[in-house]
Amino acid sequence: MITSKYSPIAPWQRIISIDVLRGFAVLGILIMNIQSFSMIFSAYDNPTVYGDLTGINKWIWMLSHIIADQKFMTIFSILFGAGIILMTDNMRKKGLTSTGLHYRRMMWLLIFGLLHAYLLWFGDILVSYALVGMIAYLFRKKTPKTLLIVGMSLIVVPFLLSTFFNWSMTYWPEESIQHTLKQWNPDKEVIINDLLIYRGSWTDQMENRIPIALTVQTFVFFMYSLWRVWGLMLIGMALYKLKVLTASRSSKFYLVFLIIGFLVGYFLIITGMIKNFNAGWVMEYSMFGGKLFNYWGSIFVSFGYIGLVMLFCKSNLFSGFKKLLAAVGRMAFTNYILQTLICTTIFYGHGFGFYGSVERGDQILIVFCVWIFSVLFSYYWLKYFRYGPLEWLWRSLSYMKFQPIKLDRN
Repeated sequence: MITSKYSPIAPWQRIISIDVLRGFAVLGILIMNIQSFSMIFSAYDNPTVYGDLTGINKWIWMLSHIIADQKFMTIFSILFGAGIILMTDNMRKKGLTSTGLHYRRMMWLLIFGLLHAYLLWFGDILVSYALVGMIAYLFRKKTPKTLLIVGMSLIVVPFLLSTFFNWSMTYWPEESIQHTLKQWNPDKEVIINDLLIYRGSWTDQMENRIPIALTVQTFVFFMYSLWRVWGLMLIGMALYKLKVLTASRSSKFYLVFLIIGFLVGYFLIITGMIKNFNAGWVMEYSMFGGKLFNYWGSIFVSFGYIGLVMLFCKSNLFSGFKKLLAAVGRMAFTNYILQTLICTTIFYGHGFGFYGSVERGDQILIVFCVWIFSVLFSYYWLKYFRYGPLEWLWRSLSYMKFQPIKLDRN
């Protein structure tokens, strides 16, 4: 690689509250992602379509939905927007421009995301972050007020689209309704075929992985991810500029953030969940309209989580646990991909082949085990190295210079 006068933020210059929040989010996201790793695609949105949904399994699904569904991805999107401002501020302090560096970072993130989506798991989010990050960068100099207004306006778009689709379903051609119903509530033949594919070899899995990844990165992206992720990134920029994410505001501020976020968010989410169960999870209600309660509720709960984590960072409690979470956050990219590697090895046919045979109650036990491994791996890795392995690779490619990775222990 060619040499470069640019260099990333040194480990000792990092903001601990952001690392802790990022660590909290990357661990939490597995609560929902494991359902996608271990069960058929439709079961993620429609829990009644596959697996037992009684007793402990029902409780695990409900708690996962209330606590995790869309919440941690929301925090990730907010932090990604904040990271753009962090990087540009770092460059400005050095008297350097950030545009070239930012777009190299997004280009390489896009490549990583495409490899992740098409070779390992269709549920990748990195592609969306890379594409939206290219747009969000253009807003970096806007005031917090403008960022908040534009961000919330963008988040409204998927809500309006879902409302329209829900209303218009009665006017759809019968062929379109049947095609959509087959995706929402697949028949036995489709389910058996899906099980055979993911219990098969890595090449067998491509038959299913590629078309779903394409759908996620085209239709789902333009109808949903583009607007929500874009809006959340702008809100993240605003929150960073307002010093919300650096634990710099008062404890009272974060307490209000927490209380309002949890009260409003959990009320909406639980209300929506009850309505979906009362409706029997029928496509006509639950596919679009039934999701809207969690769509908005997840944003409020994410704000509540931010308030909670910032209060934790401001306190002197559990300093050791704080360091462990920060280590996970510093290696969020590595840990995100590591979750995919571990879970696909457990569930897919090129590994142990448990796909479709692990109920939700047992899935959460696997989540706890992966958490423990991620925490210990991150902590001990960073005792010897400056960055996680993928963080180091991404930085080296973006800065066009091999970054020092070993810590000077003298």
